[in-house]
Amino acid sequence: MVRSLEQGIPAWVYVGTLLLFIHFHSATVRGAALKQEVALDNGATVLNHSMSLVQRMETLLAMGNGSDVTLRVQTINTDEVKVIQAHSLVLTLQSDVFEEMLLSRNSSAVVLRETPDCAAVFDKFVRYLYCGDVSVRLDQAISLHKLASKYHVWGLQQGLTQYMTQHLSSDSPTGHVVGWYNYALQIGDMALRDSCLQYLSWNLSSVLQSGEWGSISEDLLLSLLQRSDLILQSELELYEALEAWISQNQPVSTTVESALRAVRYGMIPPQHLFRLQKQSALMVKYYESIRDLLYLAFQFHSASPIQLAKYFDVNCSIFTPRNYLSSSWGSPWVINNPTRDDRSFSFQTQLGPSGHDSSKRVTWNALFSPRWLPLSARSTYTELGAMQPTRTDGGRPRIIVTPATSSPDFAGVSFQKTVIVMAKQQGKVVVRHVYNFHQSTEEAGDFLVDADLQRRASEYLIDSSLYLHIVIKPLYHTLLVARK
Repeated sequence: MVRSLEQGIPAWVYVGTLLLFIHFHSATVRGAALKQEVALDNGATVLNHSMSLVQRMETLLAMGNGSDVTLRVQTINTDEVKVIQAHSLVLTLQSDVFEEMLLSRNSSAVVLRETPDCAAVFDKFVRYLYCGDVSVRLDQAISLHKLASKYHVWGLQQGLTQYMTQHLSSDSPTGHVVGWYNYALQIGDMALRDSCLQYLSWNLSSVLQSGEWGSISEDLLLSLLQRSDLILQSELELYEALEAWISQNQPVSTTVESALRAVRYGMIPPQHLFRLQKQSALMVKYYESIRDLLYLAFQFHSASPIQLAKYFDVNCSIFTPRNYLSSSWGSPWVINNPTRDDRSFSFQTQLGPSGHDSSKRVTWNALFSPRWLPLSARSTYTELGAMQPTRTDGGRPRIIVTPATSSPDFAGVSFQKTVIVMAKQQGKVVVRHVYNFHQSTEEAGDFLVDADLQRRASEYLIDSSLYLHIVIKPLYHTLLVARK
């Protein structure tokens, strides 16, 4: 019989004892906390030596003491084989796939065929089975996730999904969000897919400037172009990036035409449209495919929106703005020490993207309150004129954006306000949240409802300041003309 190095105890008994102890000791963090409270209530003290047990398990794996199964990890389409001395009790406790595999084996060796990327991290994967932790790099997340899914190690799988969701903004040489999006689409992980798509949409300007932009698939490109929540400098920036992507990837003509028809030419100033017609090789080549859209865009820029609305459907996407960060659409607003007191701010935007309205400006007033309370909860005055203090613990952050004046030019136009909240993640400034509200409400009802602005390390703050960007988007309405 194979013996362990611990006082001649059989290896399987030694390993089993370690595993059972770890299993019952760390069922859940909450359970452990409850047990500790009960123990302390009974006058007992909890001695926690679980870390030393984990270290001994790691040593057991490294030394191979008492191993009763050999894992031969063969890299597909190569002669490379990685040999790992393991313990069947550990493998079966962590994975029902390993359990079934070991029950049907004919020898002490088990051959596992893995792709090169998975074979490269198989040591890390096995170490997780023994120790419950793993160090992960951005380029290893998918490979480890594949192994966790294949062998039904659900805790690791969920942890890696959370890791990817939380590290979308991390820097990598070639980018990783597009790869994670494609992988999520492949395995049907809709939550991860939507997180990746939201990150790409909300941080599109930085994505367009990165090497990752050229690697996106045709389907992802067309999906992004259909969205109105893209955050970028301007529609012109998007067109120029699309031109670069087409030049690099050389897709079929039908894909090019679909992509070009998704550009919102009405949001590009006419002087730039004239230039593109002459200087953009892509537009010259595919001019006939988008001639109708360009004609409609020039009509939009030459007539008043009210006049245009009499004859055309102005609710279509070509007349719908995205979230543009250029100064004609809104303004950034940095609020230092946002919990201190109310702040106000004024800025100007264009009346609308139509060339007819390009010289008309609208002044907007923004009010931020860190602890707004409804009138019923505010301070009241006594008969002697003294103010009765009111607790403000229940207040919440609030932002209101209103036009400074009304104007006949507002006829046929409503304004959607978008408040973009920035944050710093992995050392990079990214979009943390986006709030949309319309002219009829004047404020975002759920603005920063989950933010703890009192905490200096709040994920909504950058160096103790709240970084906002307010975007004003004019939306045109089709006029209803009664038939005679």
